[in-house]
Amino acid sequence: MTGTRATEVLTGLLHDWQRAFDRHRPAEIASLFSQDALFQGISPRLRRGPQEIFEYYDRVTRGTTAQVKVVSAAQLSQAIVHGFAEVTFTAPTGDIHLVCLSIVTQQAESAWLIHQYHAATRQ
Repeated sequence: MTGTRATEVLTGLLHDWQRAFDRHRPAEIASLFSQDALFQGISPRLRRGPQEIFEYYDRVTRGTTAQVKVVSAAQLSQAIVHGFAEVTFTAPTGDIHLVCLSIVTQQAESAWLIHQYHAATRQ
């Protein structure tokens, strides 16, 4: 897989994530993660699997939106792509939160799923 293809994988997956996030569809977001996914959002607690990820996103304030930009992507193996993205979250109040994501994706049959997700505040 070329770097371009790795970028396409991350861009496509994060586009689906953003669309579900903007529409406040936590079940749809959780379906983008593998069953054994590790998830570290902007909170001190590590979450595991789609149910805990659903609970995290279900608590996000409705009307919050995200803009995602993939900044780096590479292939680790035939079925694993990893990379980084910058996300700008905008709350309904207009407050903006800048976040950097580290993502590891894994191909499961014909779909790519998020296997590991780590968010960190950026300046």
